[in-house]
Amino acid sequence: MAGKTSASAARGTRRSAGRQLEGAVAGEAAPTVVDGRSRCGWCGTDPLYVSYHDREWGVPLHDDRRHFEFLILDGAQAGLSWLTILRKRENYRRAFAGFDPVKVARFNARKIESLLADPGIVRNRLKVEAAVACARAFLQVQEEFGSFDAYIWRFVEGRTRCHSWKTLREIPPKTPESMTMSKDLVGRGFRFVGPTICYAYMQAAGLVNDHLVECFRHREVGRGR
Repeated sequence: MAGKTSASAARGTRRSAGRQLEGAVAGEAAPTVVDGRSRCGWCGTDPLYVSYHDREWGVPLHDDRRHFEFLILDGAQAGLSWLTILRKRENYRRAFAGFDPVKVARFNARKIESLLADPGIVRNRLKVEAAVACARAFLQVQEEFGSFDAYIWRFVEGRTRCHSWKTLREIPPKTPESMTMSKDLVGRGFRFVGPTICYAYMQAAGLVNDHLVECFRHREVGRGR
C-alpha cells in the first residue's frame, strides 16, 4: 500500500471504491500513470494487478463458468485484499475443478476437508462450504433461466451501467441494484453475496463500468472492448 493515512481514512477509501479496490488510499484517489497510460489508481504497479485491470475488470461477461468463478473469488476475498485472491487464482481453479459448477456441486464432506488442508486457497470453512452451496444454487438458476448469464444481467436491464467517476472516493460500496441482487441471490441459497460483494462482482463482470473517466480503459470498456 502506497502512502500514509489513518486506518479510518484507509477503510473509508476502500469502502467508497468497492471491495475489489482494496489497497487504494487517499493518495491514489485519482488515476495513476503506468507505462505512459493513465489507469485507475487502485491497481498500482503490480504486474498481476495491472494485467487484471487492463484485460478483465469491467469487461462485460457472458460466460457462465466465468460468472461462477468471479462469484466464488469475490466471496473468498471477504476480509482480504483482492490481490491476495488474484495470487491464489490458479490454485482455486485447480482446487475447484476449473470452476465447473456441476463438479463443485458434487463436493462432499470429505472433499471439503481436503480443501481445508490446501495451502493454495483461503482455508476458511465457511467460505469453502459457501462455494459448494453457491454451485448448487447456480445450477438451479441455470435450470430456471436457461443460463446464469440471462438471470444476472436482468439486474441492470441487460446493459452495462457506465459511470463517469473522477476519483475512487466517488464510487459507492453498494448500489440499489447490488442490494436487490444480494437479496435475490440469498433467497436462492447463495452465500457470501452481501450487497458490497455483489457490487464488486458487478464491477468485475462488467455489469457496471467503474473505470475512472481518465483511465484509458473507461472508453474501451464503454465500446465493449
